[in-house]
Formats: sequence, C-alpha cells, structure tokens
Amino acid sequence: MEIEQIRETFHLMTRRLGLIDKCGCKISEPDLSVVQSHILYEVNKRKGPSMQEVADALGMDITTFSRQVQTLVKLGLVAKMEQPEDRRVYMLSLTEQGSCAVTEISEQMNRYFQEVFSYMTEFEKETVIRSIHLLNRSLAQSSVCCSPVR
Repeated sequence: MEIEQIRETFHLMTRRLGLIDKCGCKISEPDLSVVQSHILYEVNKRKGPSMQEVADALGMDITTFSRQVQTLVKLGLVAKMEQPEDRRVYMLSLTEQGSCAVTEISEQMNRYFQEVFSYMTEFEKETVIRSIHLLNRSLAQSSVCCSPVR
C-alpha cells in the first residue's frame, strides 16, 4: 500500500471516529464537546488526578485545559479542589452527575464498538486490536510530530 493510501485510510478512520464523538455519543444533558468527554474519561480513569496530570495525558496546554475544566465545574460534572500542601495544585474528581455522564458515554461507546466488531470474525477482531496496539506503541515512540501523548 502506498503512503498516500495509508494516509487516506487514517484520515477516513479519524473522520468516522470524530463523527461518533460529535453525533453518536451524547448524554441526556448537557451537550458535551469531544474534549470535555475526554477530560471526564481521564478524570474517571485516574481517580483524583491533578489538573496538570490530566492535561498532560490529553496533550493539552494547561490554559486551554483549565477553561474546559471550568465549564465542566459549572455544569456540575467535575469538582476542583485545591491541594492543601500546595495551593497552586488543583485535584479533580467527578461529581455524582459526572460519574453518571461517564457511565452513559461509556455504555454508548461500548454498544457502538460491539456493533462495529460484529461485522468481523473473531480472528479479524483480534487482528485489528493487536494492530492498533502495535500502532499506538509506534506512535508513542515517534519523534516526527509533537510530543507523544502517553
């Protein structure tokens, strides 16, 4: 496969996955952006992380990240607490409503990927998953683009 075909394949896949986030994965209320959805996922995954830790995990600068977190705080999905030992550091946690939102989004995404993989044999599914893991590992080692997201 030529490099241009590889690029087109990734472009198409990225667009399709982006459309999932944009159209197919909404919680009852409120509407969340793709970035906000990713923030909720990371806060849930890390259990009480600092703002910097989540921003780094998402590859976001802290200023942009902070604005997104403020919106999530106002929506009642995230709690932001100052760390007593260092007042410059804020820790994040999900509120009850935030936990419900993460569960709802997760269930939607699980249903979506179950459907996508239902069109494949078990061997094809395992091959795709192994290939994605291999690709992610290679992307993390690449020095071509910006600093890799871990």
